[in-house]
Amino acid sequence: MKKQSLIHTQGKRKQAVARATLKAGKGNIRINGNGLESFGTEMMRLRIIEPLILAGDVAKKVDCSVNVHGGGSSGQADAIRLAIARALVQHDEKLKKTFTAYDRLLLVADVRQKEVCKPNDSKARAKRQKSYR
Repeated sequence: MKKQSLIHTQGKRKQAVARATLKAGKGNIRINGNGLESFGTEMMRLRIIEPLILAGDVAKKVDCSVNVHGGGSSGQADAIRLAIARALVQHDEKLKKTFTAYDRLLLVADVRQKEVCKPNDSKARAKRQKSYR
């Protein structure tokens, strides 16, 4: 029996974590077991398919299954985008230069996090107001 090659990658953004599995196929994308069409808004779907469009014919020869959890919908979309792009680069090393020239965040995680709230304050930077009356 021939061993099927699988590529496993991970992408993170804020609190969202996406794990992608890439294998030979017909270009199908599944997110949490559902098709890409059922995920988020149109803008998020366009953001997710950016690496697939840049990859061109390579993306049409592979299937990608992504499991994502945590965070909000925008963070999840960016985490999925990162995981798919990393998997495509592992599949075909020539795509690395293309992805880096287009957008560096396709291959490098954006590590910014929400700043924590300080004690006795409503927000991370906002201070309590004083009235002196």
